[in-house]
Amino acid sequence: MSTGEKFIVIPYRSNRGKLVPGEMRQASNPISAEKIASAMAERFAGVAAYAITVDEETGDMLSPRLLAQFGEIADLNP
Repeated sequence: MSTGEKFIVIPYRSNRGKLVPGEMRQASNPISAEKIASAMAERFAGVAAYAITVDEETGDMLSPRLLAQFGEIADLNP
C-alpha cells in the first residue's frame, strides 16, 4: 500500500438544522490549507482544514487530522 499526505479544506453549510459539507478544496501544504479555510470562514457556517493520509492505489482517505477550524464543523470520524 502506497500512501501520501494531502491537505484539504471542507466548508460546511447549515441546511434544515444540519451541517452539510460543501465542495472539498485541496491545498499544497498545511499553512496554505489554514489560510484558505480562514479566507472562506465568513461565507460558511464552518470551515475545516485537514491533513489526511491517502492510499494512492485506492484513493481511500485515512486518519484525518484537524489543522484548523472556523465555526461549526461535522465530525469526519462518526
